[in-house]
Amino acid sequence: MYKMIAIDLDGTLLTDELTISSDTAAAIQKAIRMGTVVTIATGRMFSSAKLIAEQLGIHAPLITYQGAMIRVAGEAEALYERPVSPDIAEKLIMIAREKNIHLQVYQDDILYGDAETDKLIAYAEAVQVPYTVEPDLIGLAKKGFTKLLFIDEPDVLAPLQQELQVLFGESAYIAKSKRTYLEVTHPEANKGSALLFLANELGIDRSEIIGIGDNHNDSELLKAAGFGIAMGNAVQEVKELADYTSLTNNDEGVLHAIDKFILDPANVAATQEGREEHAQLGRKKL
Repeated sequence: MYKMIAIDLDGTLLTDELTISSDTAAAIQKAIRMGTVVTIATGRMFSSAKLIAEQLGIHAPLITYQGAMIRVAGEAEALYERPVSPDIAEKLIMIAREKNIHLQVYQDDILYGDAETDKLIAYAEAVQVPYTVEPDLIGLAKKGFTKLLFIDEPDVLAPLQQELQVLFGESAYIAKSKRTYLEVTHPEANKGSALLFLANELGIDRSEIIGIGDNHNDSELLKAAGFGIAMGNAVQEVKELADYTSLTNNDEGVLHAIDKFILDPANVAATQEGREEHAQLGRKKL
C-alpha cells in the first residue's frame, strides 16, 4: 500500500477557477483516516498552501516554494530550507530591471514587490496572501530569498529562461510553473529533493510514495516518487515521465487517482507491476 501522496496545487488539485470539489476533499480526508500521509507540493508560499491544507484537514509538513521550504503549520521553524544566495538574488533583480520584467521575491514567508503593479496585485489576490511593497529589493537580497518569480508572457520568459540557465548553470534551479511564471530557487530546492527529504524524516520508502503534478516544475516530483501521476492537462514532458495519466484538474483528476491507487486495494498489485515495468524502461532515474 502507498503510505504517502504528494499533490501539486495549481493545475492539479485546484481547478482553473482555483476550487476543490467536495468529492475530492472527501477522498483526501478518507485517505488520511486510513493512515496515508497526504501533503501538498507547491510553488506557492507556505502561508498560501497552509490555507488549503487547513481546508482539507492536512496536518503533514508541507512542501512549498518549489521545494525550497518544508514546514509544519503552527511551527515557526522550517524542517528544511534552501534559500537563493544573496549574490544570485542581486543579479536577478538587476536583470529584471534591465529587461523591464516583473519580478517578485519571497523572504520570511512574505511576498515583496518593488512597486504595486497589476501583476503583483493579481497574484496576491489569486493565492490569497498579502504583499509588501519594498522599493529596495537589493537591500532585502542581502539575506537571500526563498524564491524569486518572474511573471510575463511566454515569448518573454522563454529567452529569459535560456539566458538564466547560461548565466547560473547549476547554481540555481530555474523552471516554468505556469505559462507566465518563471521561478528561481536554490539548486537543491525542487519538489523531488524536498519530497525525498520529507519521506526520509517520516521513515517512508520512495517506493511507497505517489506524486501528482501537471507542469514542468513537477518533473522532479514525479521522478522522485515511486509512482508518478500526470494530470490529463499536464504538459507533454510530465506525461512522458509519469507512470499513469489521470483526468484533468477540471475533471477531478486527483479524486480519480486517489480512488484508483489509494482507496481501491484491488489496484495495488497491478500498480506495482506497472511501476516495475516502467522502471525497467529506465525513464525514472534520479
